[in-house]
Amino acid sequence: MTKTTYSAPALEKGLDILEMLSRQQQPLSLTRLAAELGRSKSEIFRMMMVLLERGYVARDPDSDTLMLTDRLFTLGLRTPRARDLVSATMPVMNALAEITEHSLHLVVVYQGQTVVIGGASGGSEITFRLKLGFHRPALDATSGKVIIAFQNAAVQDAMIRESLALLPPGADETVLRADLARIRQAGFDHHESRHFVGLVDLCCPVLDSDGVAVASLIMACLRRQGEEDALMSHLPALRAACQEAARQAGLR
Repeated sequence: MTKTTYSAPALEKGLDILEMLSRQQQPLSLTRLAAELGRSKSEIFRMMMVLLERGYVARDPDSDTLMLTDRLFTLGLRTPRARDLVSATMPVMNALAEITEHSLHLVVVYQGQTVVIGGASGGSEITFRLKLGFHRPALDATSGKVIIAFQNAAVQDAMIRESLALLPPGADETVLRADLARIRQAGFDHHESRHFVGLVDLCCPVLDSDGVAVASLIMACLRRQGEEDALMSHLPALRAACQEAARQAGLR
């Protein structure tokens, strides 16, 4: 590692902890984390307590292990660049909605819930549009699952925990994780709407340069007679729209 011009040991220690936890597939005990960092437990204890109190790290009460929360993710959504995602995506969404005659929504995940932050209506006859700010538990929404599927393991675990807490008791986490793995493998999701009869969801992630989903773009397709097999024909255009939105917003 190259030596930095200025030294801020406490800050460097905190960043080391966050970066180490972000690379782990499983939560770590304080002892294991200290060993991975090449430090003693006493060296990182006070820093860890601050990170826990500020919500950057969470402790599993059963195993007493530590993991990242999605606080860094949500802070990123508040930056000017993330806000620019809406203005960068709106022209793309409007153009695609006009061509496909289906409505589109730009969605992010915040505190375990999806939040609609942009929308475009297509078609001259009838369309489906959600209000800005509409939200649902992320694991109960196609758009939310697509976003969670494209996160690193630590952030994904934190987002799953937050969203599971908002679902009715009995949700099968194993099934949910298998669904997320399927979505990541496919690169998109497509199926009947979970909440609206006659709608089919077609959803792709808006990815940054590291392949992490910052948002998702979901097309709400009103099912019309004779068009059942035509809905998937919009997938290439939806994928291209997500890539263009990321490019225009400076994410790639």
